[in-house]
Amino acid sequence: MKHRIVVLGSGYAGAYVAGNLARRMSPADIEITVVNAVPDFVQRQRLNQLAAGREIEAPKLTDVFAGTGIRLRLARVTAVDPERRVVAVADADGGGEVGYDTLVYALGSHVAGQSVPGVAEHAFDVAGRPSALRLREHLDRRGEGGRVLVVGDGFTGIETATEIAESRPGVSVALLARGELGARLSAGARGHLRRACDRLGVAVLEHTTVEAVEATRVRCADGTVLASDATVWTAGFAVSPIAAGGGLTVTEDGQVIVDRTMRSVSHPDIYAVGDSVHILGDNGRPLPMNCGSAGYTSRQAIEAIVGRLTGREIANIKLLYRYNAISLGRRDGILQLIDGAAQARPKYMGGRKAVRVKEGIQRGALWGTSHPTFFLPKRKHRLTAAPDTAAASAGTSAT
Repeated sequence: MKHRIVVLGSGYAGAYVAGNLARRMSPADIEITVVNAVPDFVQRQRLNQLAAGREIEAPKLTDVFAGTGIRLRLARVTAVDPERRVVAVADADGGGEVGYDTLVYALGSHVAGQSVPGVAEHAFDVAGRPSALRLREHLDRRGEGGRVLVVGDGFTGIETATEIAESRPGVSVALLARGELGARLSAGARGHLRRACDRLGVAVLEHTTVEAVEATRVRCADGTVLASDATVWTAGFAVSPIAAGGGLTVTEDGQVIVDRTMRSVSHPDIYAVGDSVHILGDNGRPLPMNCGSAGYTSRQAIEAIVGRLTGREIANIKLLYRYNAISLGRRDGILQLIDGAAQARPKYMGGRKAVRVKEGIQRGALWGTSHPTFFLPKRKHRLTAAPDTAAASAGTSAT
């Protein structure tokens, strides 16, 4: 029988893993199934642009995986049962179960903050394509005027506020920061960010904590009440509780704890990648939830799965960031260099050059994911034996 590899989720991480496993492994030995709730590949790092009014490509997964031999199951994952090695799914036909021998957990994340009163009922977000389109339609109905409050001064919040301000100049945009705006940036980059906000008319409210979100206003912890026609919540991301519910060892936040090869420390036939995984980078700090981490963790999982199935040595992929790229609308941006301890270096790049770097990253992420078998090897690896699920291969270590 063929070795069954099931990939849960087809975002940047899941699609990349599935496609590259299909590229490197012989179809005579394995079958790959991707389970995803929607039929499209979503460019999540560009959803703020979609919300602001840009047209963002969303390739069909059937086209992405055409010619790869990958099976696509359009369904929502409801549970994982590691003891039986099955995944429970729900779809229009009632759902069912998908069995696996190796599981890749890549269910990503969703917007956090649902515990704050009113967020679930009244706030918008850009964590998914439907929610970004919902914000876009709301802004379209408002017309030229209106007030938008973006809550959260992480990179998603900064990019969302500046993108909306530039694309919709008639809209009043405010960015609410829990601390100092751009605290993770160097002094020069912080200055560049402030000048960009001033140029685009983005009002910055620092050291502000939201206590509740209402339909037309936001109440802050200091008693301030801010009028808002659209409150956009970007204050962090959270992961699905499915891994914890299945008995996997997870962090308090629900991320799957893995060894250096992205293999679950509690269930060795399960790998986790992308936002779903908790892994320490080479600097000893947990990798953040972003597209870059999706790439690092995916490449490591691919090496580990191929290595264990074929008896080859498992290479360690570097897990270390060198820079952060932030867009500030279509014509401005920041490329912040960071050191080995994840601290901002004094040097940064701003303006159109930074924009071109950011756009190159986005185009590369889309191309690499939507062309998973472009570089077809002359000879694919063959399965040598069933993988050892009781212990890691020699030369690997846990973190």
